[in-house]
Amino acid sequence: MPDQLAALARAFGVATEYRDQAGVLWPVGRATLERVLAALHVDARTPAGRAAAWDRVRCGPWRRLLPPVVVVRQGHARQVMAHGPADATIEAWAEFETGGSLPLAEVANPAGARTIDGVRTRRRAFALPPDLPLGWHAIRAECRAGAGGATKATGVLVVAPERFDMPAGMPAGRTWGLMAQLYATRSRASWGVGDLHDLALLVEWGGREGAGFVLVNPMHAAEVAPPMAPSPYLPATRRFFNPLYLHVEDLPEYALLDAADRLRIDRLAAPLQARNASPDLLDRDAAWLAKKEALEIVLRAPLGPARQKAFDAFRRREGEGLELFATWCAFAEAWGLSTARWPEGVRHHDGPAVAEERRRLADRILFFAKLQWLLDEQLSAVQARARAAGMTAGIVHDLAVGVHPEGADAWALQDVLARDVSVGAPPDMYNQLGQDWSQPPWRPDALEAAAYVPYRDMLRTILRHSGGIRIDHALGLFRLWWIPRGLGAAHGTFVRYDHEALLGILALEARRAGAFVVGEDLGTMDGWIRHALEDRGLTGTSILWFEGGPDGRPLPPEQWRGNCLGTVTVHDIPPTAGFIAGEHVRLRHDLGLLATDVDAEWAAHRRWLAAWIELLRERGLLGATAIDPAADPQPVVEALHRLLAATPCRLVAVAVPDLVGDHRAQNQPGTDQEYPNWRVPTCTADGTPLLIETLAGDPRCRRLLDAVRGGAAP
Repeated sequence: MPDQLAALARAFGVATEYRDQAGVLWPVGRATLERVLAALHVDARTPAGRAAAWDRVRCGPWRRLLPPVVVVRQGHARQVMAHGPADATIEAWAEFETGGSLPLAEVANPAGARTIDGVRTRRRAFALPPDLPLGWHAIRAECRAGAGGATKATGVLVVAPERFDMPAGMPAGRTWGLMAQLYATRSRASWGVGDLHDLALLVEWGGREGAGFVLVNPMHAAEVAPPMAPSPYLPATRRFFNPLYLHVEDLPEYALLDAADRLRIDRLAAPLQARNASPDLLDRDAAWLAKKEALEIVLRAPLGPARQKAFDAFRRREGEGLELFATWCAFAEAWGLSTARWPEGVRHHDGPAVAEERRRLADRILFFAKLQWLLDEQLSAVQARARAAGMTAGIVHDLAVGVHPEGADAWALQDVLARDVSVGAPPDMYNQLGQDWSQPPWRPDALEAAAYVPYRDMLRTILRHSGGIRIDHALGLFRLWWIPRGLGAAHGTFVRYDHEALLGILALEARRAGAFVVGEDLGTMDGWIRHALEDRGLTGTSILWFEGGPDGRPLPPEQWRGNCLGTVTVHDIPPTAGFIAGEHVRLRHDLGLLATDVDAEWAAHRRWLAAWIELLRERGLLGATAIDPAADPQPVVEALHRLLAATPCRLVAVAVPDLVGDHRAQNQPGTDQEYPNWRVPTCTADGTPLLIETLAGDPRCRRLLDAVRGGAAP
């Protein structure tokens, strides 16, 4: 590895080596570094490119009067650096979002001066006091140099909370809740796929049982036309929601239809509702095509005055972000998902033909904007029903790591996303070959230049009608595994992000929404990252099967972390009954995902399961009678949830598939078409599809709820 390449990589936050989950240090290859740097607009292969990159690093900040954004923690003093000609005077002040301003005092700065582009330039430091109010503010500066007049600049000032605290309405003790893959959790009224009507039923039932929240899969919008990506973690956008989750019959406009139109919609729904009783794989494409036709019927007539006023207010609030998303929907509907097949003038959101095509497709753009408004209303209604049922948090949304490479965000936000690389994970215990999620990552430099506004706007939309948010792969707040196109998941490297900024903005937006934040802090994570998350008070994640002590045995429940969401299972491994049966070993062997001998994997699984059963017996959580977990896993499933209830975890959750004894995995990491990921409906132990209406009368469900609530052992 040439020293100059390694130095340049480090200057741009690109790791030249990394430690895997076992602590082994791995070097990063030259080809990986050069191609990752290219994705950051750095040409590391030529002397001229390297010189330009070093100039960007060393002189770029000195060419700006103010930085584009400054993120500070409330209660911490901070300095803002301003740059201008050595003989100039600079004044700086803060302007607050609620009105008013504060002059900033210049303080001594030892950084000195440099000659930049032939001009002797000084760096000046201005002090930000520690008692600034939380919020999105502005920093302004004016530079006066001789007779040349004044130069002005504005930057964004974000003042964030010191810590991620639980919202005021949450109880001081433990809160338990449910976890559901909503699309797979159906009722008799579903159109073959779970929707917001089903979520309303689930939160009302859960609230009556004492649950404080329901954590759902990412509900981000997907493609507008088939084939729709099954994975909720590969969305078209992370800011807006999937209209597949709309329940047509709950729309106010549906009630105003004449008998003929309602009959047409009923006929669209009937064959899909018949599938609710079938264990066959879910068909999102059929459900969406029928719903889209029904929604077109519902929205064909003009809105009434009050409804039009409400829609107009929503459209103003969401601004250009909504317009760009609805425009992408109309364009993708007209020309397909791949922008390479779009007319050249619209491949960029600022393209010369975009305005003309917007006018031509105005009706479709309006239609897709209205769908987001209807989703906003139904989400608000579900959250209100959750609170009315006694839930302290209600809906907890899940934020995916990234977006589809040909989706709405990839088009509308292409200036802040990296090209020719994708996000994934290095080889680890979850997938021994590594993972490539095919998602374009944020460019750290471009996101900072945009003052993190795209990130903020995404968070605001998700948090608007929720009591919490789960950050999938919270490691991505610090660094992401970038994989150059074509090299394979194992041949990537980590790229660093400004975690202070990302964490601070997340804390601020969650505080304003009255929501808690859970970070999925699993995988290849350095100790300092976990310490930083704990220092900020971010609620972590503990999954029982992965909680091992330094002696190689299961971690006793009292030694688990307290500030965590504790669960027995998670969507990337089989439900508990399936995991006990070794479904995760069988699947990975059948799909060729094991890098070790299958017999060794089975032996390791049996030892690990036996160790947990031994701990359950030691704690009196499982009866002394001999059991056969392979034949009847239910006693072990219930005992594991009793053990979960004995941990100090602030939040605990039980997966809906565990309530009814489901075995099948929702997702097998590292696969695409090899396994029917995200298409498996939730079923009972005997393979009968779950209907939400039947939960209340299910004895298996009743026993598991008693266990997770801390009920006595048998």
